[in-house]
Parts: sequence; structure tokens; C-alpha cells
Amino acid sequence: MIDFDEVTFTYTGAVEPALRDVDLHIGEGELCLVTGRTGVGKSTLLGMVNGLVPHFTGGRLRGRVAVDGVSTATAPPQEFAPLVGVVGQDPLAGFVTDTVEEELAYCMEQLAVPADVMRKRVEETLDLLGIAELRRRALRTLSGGQQQRVAIGAVLTAHPRVLVLDEPTSALDPTAAEEVLAAITRLVHDLGTTVLVAEHRMERVLQYADRLVHLPGDGRVVEGEPAELMRASDVAPPVVRLGRLAGWDPLPLSVRDARRRAAPLRDRLADHVPPQHAADKGELTLSARGVTVSYGPTVAVREVDLALPRGRVTALMGRNGSGKSSLLWALQGSGPRRAGSVEVGGQDPGKLSARKARALVGLVPQTASDLLYRESVDAECAQADTDSGAPVGTSRAILDSLAPGIPGDRHPRDLSEGQQLALVLAVQLAAAPEVVLLDEPTRGLDYHAKDAFAGHVRRLAAEGRAVVVATHDVEFTARAADRVVVMAEGEIVADGPTRDVVVSSPAFAPQVAKVLSPQKWLTVEQVRHALEAV
Repeated sequence: MIDFDEVTFTYTGAVEPALRDVDLHIGEGELCLVTGRTGVGKSTLLGMVNGLVPHFTGGRLRGRVAVDGVSTATAPPQEFAPLVGVVGQDPLAGFVTDTVEEELAYCMEQLAVPADVMRKRVEETLDLLGIAELRRRALRTLSGGQQQRVAIGAVLTAHPRVLVLDEPTSALDPTAAEEVLAAITRLVHDLGTTVLVAEHRMERVLQYADRLVHLPGDGRVVEGEPAELMRASDVAPPVVRLGRLAGWDPLPLSVRDARRRAAPLRDRLADHVPPQHAADKGELTLSARGVTVSYGPTVAVREVDLALPRGRVTALMGRNGSGKSSLLWALQGSGPRRAGSVEVGGQDPGKLSARKARALVGLVPQTASDLLYRESVDAECAQADTDSGAPVGTSRAILDSLAPGIPGDRHPRDLSEGQQLALVLAVQLAAAPEVVLLDEPTRGLDYHAKDAFAGHVRRLAAEGRAVVVATHDVEFTARAADRVVVMAEGEIVADGPTRDVVVSSPAFAPQVAKVLSPQKWLTVEQVRHALEAV
């Protein structure tokens, strides 16, 4: 169905090819997972399937890419619309209408699908993805995860034979991700749809994959059976790394496979106690009482009380649309607040100028690049120093501590997602805020980058700041957070130490906790340290 014949692609102005000598053939009805570290060319590979690379991006392509026998060299991308459905990393950038229903119907309208068929497919897709209650909602009012499901639905209504998905679950809560992946798997099994998916959160997708395509970073592509490639892959989910540590062969690809072999490992760990969460340091940095946020008649946050102690990392979790982002913006002072109070150092950020509020509470939004508007990295850093009243070079020094080696003349939009995140965090930290709020900061980051970022977050807390991370990434939460606060329908429904909250939740438990339950281990590193102690 998808054929790459000796394909080499080089971007305009690049010295080395992004992809080199790729020879790849994906058959009908296969679910193929594309893996690799951030920036190795996964999105480039996906973009070649419908010809967006190189027709839209420019660059030099050698070799042949074809879908169902149609070469991308002879047909423009629009002619692949009935054949190939593409969902990119940023759903909002791909929307062309105003409401959910209109967006689901738009592609079918362009393909001249009869009205009665359109109506039926829209209803089927609304039910398939669990978004029926959103049908009349404006797209701009949806949460990031809701937007992602709508973007996937807008592609599914056209019934393409090939689905290309770039980070399809990155903004979804664990339950929503499982529902979307179950829907995609049904398309593969029942309709023979060919699916090519790139996903950094491999723990969600690996067990469903028929084949693995791995990009090691030198332009080459390595393909094979998932269990075989996972033996030496430089990116692997926790369940695979736990299998390597325990010496299991073959390696497990799912929690179920791992639990079947975990009894001897649980016995070895029985006399060890998993590390406790950090103790409260007493002094409160932020105190919020009765915070209520509404958008018209819709109440997004309902009378929330929240206290943030100094030196602690708090993970804010909950399903898509539960009010996490709205709460963060209300705490920072920039977002609407219908009622309630927020106090940081005796002041309410919502009643201060933007500059003064930023000195109290810094916020990195879901799309970090929204805060980048200068022409170069150095210009962003200089502007941040000026806006914050910080000494010249402050932002650049922070950036170098987070992500060393980023060229100062590089345009911020040309940075990887991890580098953009580091730059925005440096810009916010230049004001030396006592509270740092991060909204879905691990989207687009591979496991290595997330481990490094978790270290940065822990250092921010060690410096005496209060850090809040709104996230659906349970593995990052297990690695970085001292405390977990769970929201539902705008209210806090759980609040406690990370180990206690996530282990008791089937939805929010990390893979290691599920495998080794009822023992309360959270990460592979905790298990490794315990075994080394033995």
C-alpha cells in the first residue's frame, strides 16, 4: 500500500539528508509505529506519504514514494485526499471551520460525498470517538485533547485507505487515548485500513503495532518486529526497560505480558520499600480559595481551593476538558476568574500588571511557541531580559542550563519542540517567579528529553519554587511529581502524594506500578536502585 523505493530527501540549505536510502514497504491493513528521538525525521517520513514533503516543504527528493501505486512525484497532495488522511501534531492549525460538526463534514464536502452519507458518517464518527456532546461546540473553545479527537474524526469521515497520524494521543488523557487507539485498531482489523503512526508515548501504542519503523538518527530507517527491535532500541517504554532489567525474553510489549512474568521480580523486591514522596516544606508560596472560572454559561472551574508549598512539584491531572488549563491561567492572573482569590507573597496576580504578575507566577502554555515572536533566539532572550528588568544575559544563561548549544541566530520556529519549550521556560524564569506553571510541557518530547526535563523541574523545586505541571503523561508524573491533584468537571476530586494517588487509579497508574502491583513502585529507576542494593 505504501512504498518507499531507495528514497533520500534533503531539505533546502541542509548539509546532510533528513532521510537516506529508505527502502520501506507497508502492506494493506498494517498498523506501523514510527519511533525515534525528537528531531530524527519522523514527521518528514510521514509527510512524504501524501506528498506534502517535498511539494509543500521544498527540498530535494531522490527515489520513489507511492501510495496504492500512485507516485507522489506525479500527483499533487490534494489528489491524495480521498486516499490518505493526515493528522498533524497541531490540530488547531488544521481546522478550517468553526464548529465540530462542520469540521467533521468539511472533507466530505470537498470530495462531493452525498448529503445522506455525510450525515451518517458524522454520527458514526461522533460516537466512535466519544465526542457527540461536542457536536455544536466552537472549535476554539475546546480543550487541547478535545481538539485532537475532532482532528482525528475529521480525517476518519472521508474513509481513507491510509491513515497518517503524527503524535495522535499527545494531548489526550489516558482513557481518551485508549478509546482513540481502540477505534484506530478497529479500522485496521475490520476495514483493512493502513495506519502509519508516530508517537513518543510508545507505552500507549506499542502493543497494537504490527511492525516497527525506527529512525536511529543518521537518516536511515530500520524496520522489523516490535519485540525484536525493542531489544536494542534507544527509545523504549517503561515496560520494555523493566523487561530488560529483569532479563525477560522475549521482551514484553504490554502490561499484561509483563505481569505474567513479574512474580519472581515482585518476590525479589518484597523486602524493599519504594521511596517516599518529599515532605512538605511548610511555607506556602501560593494560596487559592474559591476560584471559579466560567465561559458564558459553562463553568470550567468550580470553587477550587489549592495551596502550593515551596519546593514541591505538583502534577495536575484529569480527563480532557476537566478545567486544568483554565485553573492554571486563573492562578497566573491572565485568565478570567469569576470568583475567588489567589495570593502570592501577599499579592493577587490578577490585580497586577502583566510584568508584575509574571514576576510572581510564570506560565508556559500548551503550545510553547505561542510566546515566541522575535526573529532569533538571542532576540527572544534579550526581550525577556528587558521585559523582566533582569540583567542582560539572564535568559540566555538559563537557556544554556536547560538546553546547551542552541545557536543564537536560529529562528525560534526552526527549533525542535523540546528546544522551544526550553526557550519559553528560560523567558519565563528570567523574571524569577516564585511559582512556575507548566501546561502539557512534555508533548513532542521523547523519553530521553522527558527525563532531562524532569531533572530541570526537580531543580526548579530545589531552588525553592512551587511548580505545577498540568499533564496527561503518567510516566512523567511518576518521575517528577511529589504530589498529584486530580480534577473532574472543574472540581478537585483527589489530592495526595504521587505514590498514593496514581497507584490507586487504573487510569493514571504508570506501567511499572501496574506490573508490580500491589507493590507501589513507580519507575524503572526505583526498581533498579532496589535491585542494586540487593
